[in-house]
Amino acid sequence: MGNRAAFVVAFLLRAIYGGMQIVTKDAFNEGMSTSVFVFYRHVTAILFLVPIAFVLERKTAPPLSFKVSLKLFFHALYGITGAINIYSLGLSYASATSSSAIFNLLPAVAFFLAVLLGMETLNLKRFHGIAKACGVLFSIAGVIVLAFYQGPEFRSFNHHNIFHHTSNFHTGITAHPTRLWILGIFLTTLSTTSWALWTVLQGPMLEAYPSKLLNTTLQMIFATIQCFLIALVVERDFSKWKLGPDIRLIAVLYSGVLVSGVAYYMQVWVIDKSGPVFLAMTMPITLLVTIILSLFLGEAVTLGSILGGVIMVSGLYCVLWAKRSEQADVSKQQVAPAAAEATQQV
Repeated sequence: MGNRAAFVVAFLLRAIYGGMQIVTKDAFNEGMSTSVFVFYRHVTAILFLVPIAFVLERKTAPPLSFKVSLKLFFHALYGITGAINIYSLGLSYASATSSSAIFNLLPAVAFFLAVLLGMETLNLKRFHGIAKACGVLFSIAGVIVLAFYQGPEFRSFNHHNIFHHTSNFHTGITAHPTRLWILGIFLTTLSTTSWALWTVLQGPMLEAYPSKLLNTTLQMIFATIQCFLIALVVERDFSKWKLGPDIRLIAVLYSGVLVSGVAYYMQVWVIDKSGPVFLAMTMPITLLVTIILSLFLGEAVTLGSILGGVIMVSGLYCVLWAKRSEQADVSKQQVAPAAAEATQQV
């Protein structure tokens, strides 16, 4: 029953992320500034998170030193601020499906960065070490396919985009000039790398400040300040800052509340019930949901996005399988001496 509940929550979590790709992409198609969007998204998130953090952590919150605050500030800068701003810009140049596919790079890139930082090992003399390396190579190959091959377009079931944006995105791949498409793939890959670094270093950050809720809330507050300054520099036309009852407002509320707010708790809950590997294994669901929503809502889906996504998902599962196999070997090595010692005592 527990595994079933974890899968249902994980599926809803991935569906939320899939919906975010579509809604955000349509907001950008409507001309919304990416930097302004990210700022408003973070403002919405802290309006949602701060009251919850105050109620739940006001009595048990650990003391916050200046050194820890500085660490949280820079952790938010390259992670929440940098990754999401770069990702949003990349999404505006590419497609929702391609961006969703690239998100499957996260575990492989996180493993590669962990190896570089000495937090993980890569033993190419063992089969699981070779599988990890193959997973990283598959992920790189998927990005290359995605960047340089768009291929034919799968026509939408809905010939009229439900959001009625004025761009001709749904009419065909000509809406994605090759240079802009490659730039979009590069930026979304760069943002995934930045987010992977944030993920890898989140462990040490939690050791420095162990409250998960306040840790995230404080980083979100710092990120909001950073994004406000970035938006002021990038977007000086204040007419672009206005929000009305349209897809832009929907995208801000959706991303701020459901993604930055609710989805965080869902991730923590799933990891607590079934572990981080199980959560990572559900990542391809986001790609599947994005493809289905794109086809029904009138967005373009190209063959290259699907092929690149499948290759990257293969890389994802190679890394995850290798990691699980390695953990199983370590457990056996730990159990064997204990069993031998127990036998001698008998």
